[in-house]
Amino acid sequence: MARIRALKPNVSQEEALELLSPGGLSGMVRNIASGPVRSVADFYIPFRIFQVEIQNAGEKTSHVFGLDAVNGSLDLYTWEHLPAQDEMFLLETRNRLPVTLSEEEGQGMVADKVRRLIFAQGFFRVRNFGISAEPVPGEIHIPYWAAFRGHGIRAHIAVLDAVRRQTEGSRVRQILRHWLTSIH
Repeated sequence: MARIRALKPNVSQEEALELLSPGGLSGMVRNIASGPVRSVADFYIPFRIFQVEIQNAGEKTSHVFGLDAVNGSLDLYTWEHLPAQDEMFLLETRNRLPVTLSEEEGQGMVADKVRRLIFAQGFFRVRNFGISAEPVPGEIHIPYWAAFRGHGIRAHIAVLDAVRRQTEGSRVRQILRHWLTSIH
């Protein structure tokens, strides 16, 4: 089992079960369509952290972004500051996805994603633009909860970010599904 450094979750397993299997009419419809929740498990996605400086219109700003180190397809994780030691913990787990993205690939991808974010805010506001992304050594794993639901042999997955307390979409489910089906 590998030892990893992860952000502390803000959602317990019991809370994740409640959030991923809501009551009421929507929960009843989901149970009919996808089946009841059979189990909930934690898993961890590695993120590379980058200190990013953005120069635009004579101003320089500094930001901290995290890029998933699996394939770089997830949205950037953002922090006000580098996560402090008291915001993280060490654990041994098999439920962690492997790092497959090199630091150099990640550096280029994070710069491209930040550039797209800036341009989306208004292309005409961009003047004397520049981005530098410096990697912070090591990875931080983000904790997630996966709910497995289904009827018979069919399984459906719902995923919750255990730090931000938000349900994740198809990209995280796809990464998880690929990892689960590729384990030897």
